[in-house]
Amino acid sequence: MFNSFFTKIRLIAKDATLRNRILFVLGALLVFRLLAAIPIPGVDHNALAQFFGGNQFFGLLNLFSGGGLSGLSIVMLGVGPYITASIIMQLVTMISPKLKALYHEEGEAGRRRFSQYSRMIGVPLAVIQGLGFLLLLANQGIIPQLTGLSLATNLIVITAGSVLLMWIGELITEFGIGNGVSMLIFSGIVAGLPTAIQQIIFTFSPDQIPAYIAFVFVALVIIFGVVVITEAERPIPVTYAKQARGGKTTGGSSTYLPLRLNQAGVIPIIFALSILLLPQMAANFLAVVDNGTVQMIVRWLNAFVANQVAYGVTYFVFVFLFTYFYTAVTFDPDAMAKNLQKSGAFIPGVRPGESTAKHIGSIISRITLVGATFLGLIAVLPIVVQGLSGINSLTIGGTALLIAVSVIIDLIKKIDAQLVMREY
Repeated sequence: MFNSFFTKIRLIAKDATLRNRILFVLGALLVFRLLAAIPIPGVDHNALAQFFGGNQFFGLLNLFSGGGLSGLSIVMLGVGPYITASIIMQLVTMISPKLKALYHEEGEAGRRRFSQYSRMIGVPLAVIQGLGFLLLLANQGIIPQLTGLSLATNLIVITAGSVLLMWIGELITEFGIGNGVSMLIFSGIVAGLPTAIQQIIFTFSPDQIPAYIAFVFVALVIIFGVVVITEAERPIPVTYAKQARGGKTTGGSSTYLPLRLNQAGVIPIIFALSILLLPQMAANFLAVVDNGTVQMIVRWLNAFVANQVAYGVTYFVFVFLFTYFYTAVTFDPDAMAKNLQKSGAFIPGVRPGESTAKHIGSIISRITLVGATFLGLIAVLPIVVQGLSGINSLTIGGTALLIAVSVIIDLIKKIDAQLVMREY
């Protein structure tokens, strides 16, 4: 294994094109980390640390910002608005046949236009999210109360930071290796490791050694589970009918359709997180309203947010449901059945057309049950671990591990593909 690893390193070092791509990715990530170290003016870092320390879900949101939110940097929104815009565009394909054809049928050019629309929607979303965060943080006393010019200036800066990260992500995808948006999130996860380790060291106590040993064991189990679920596939056998053309017989070969166990990736967690942030946002906005009914609603919302069991159960249910929903949006059994029929292929023992679509749909429903349950458990894992151990610094970031392992696997596959392409 080590010989293979060092052989790949030597091949990368000898290949100027591949080496330059990797160096470009490293340079872009360095620029991103420098931007993430520049805070907006007037931040109370002690209040900010307490706010994130007592709020698990804002910690997850910080994860999707690439770590920029925890320091209230000029790129505090990260690529969150772009991800949200992409999700909205994919949902719109359910009601717009033109957009559906653009994404599924017009190839690479159609997907580029689709991405352009997502970037355009991402700008107003960045403005809305930036305004919501600034007002929320001002109400929490983390930043000074902003009015007029100061509010507009900060809003323009953080919106521009989000747009800049969209651009950096696109450059990484085009001129580097791997998906740019995923790489930015991955770099934020890695950048947060030293702080997490330092916090564990400072809060270390000898009587908590069994908890730390259990933590390491569970972390290794989670990494193994993430790798297995990420790579797991359900193959559907497919046979191509023989065709006689010009006196020659073609076809008759057998292959399979690989259906991934987790079709939705980490998107359902983002869905659920966006929905669950609404109660806390609403409570902060309504807290200033002098009305008995409104104040009762605020108290109810705050009690719901503070109840980790209720919040965790709701989070799990949302992730589970959104996994099915997103899989239904992005995976079309009818289109797959039509494509198989057009290419002269069929699933043995299943009639072409509608029967094939139902067969594929039933398989997707069954394997999505496993993927949805896994994603739900990964999402609520930090809450469970903190509740069982009682150690706030001891948090297994299941979502972070899911993203990190997925990005590493994808990066290794793309580097291998580049090496194989150059070899042949």
